Amino acid sequence: MPLFGGAAILSLVIIFAITAATSLLIERQRLFALADSAAIVGAESFDPTLVTKGAQGIDAPLTTALVRQAVGVFLNRSDLSHLDSVVLESATTPDGRHSQVVLSSLWRPPVVSEFFPASLRISVRAQSQVFIR
Repeated sequence: MPLFGGAAILSLVIIFAITAATSLLIERQRLFALADSAAIVGAESFDPTLVTKGAQGIDAPLTTALVRQAVGVFLNRSDLSHLDSVVLESATTPDGRHSQVVLSSLWRPPVVSEFFPASLRISVRAQSQVFIR
């Protein structure tokens, strides 16, 4: 009988671990999808009056201020009800052609136990590039 009880407890711990890992993966994918969309919006925030034709094609320079503003507006208009405590960590352009967005969110496992934390802050980074033909 003690062997059966131990096996049952071990089975429950494994089930809770798989449930928590799946929940964490889904939460991260949702946050990454949001960050990826925000990076695309940031990459499209260039000033059309500054677009020039260069040796490597059309150049649409980005600025960190425009990227940050566009991403902020996008996040304010987005439905964030499926994510908990979303924070815009950064929205920048490292080279004037790419936009980088870093978002973080608070994840809570579906079942809290002594084996898993009550909450965990997860962070994702997405990047998008300006490309005009």
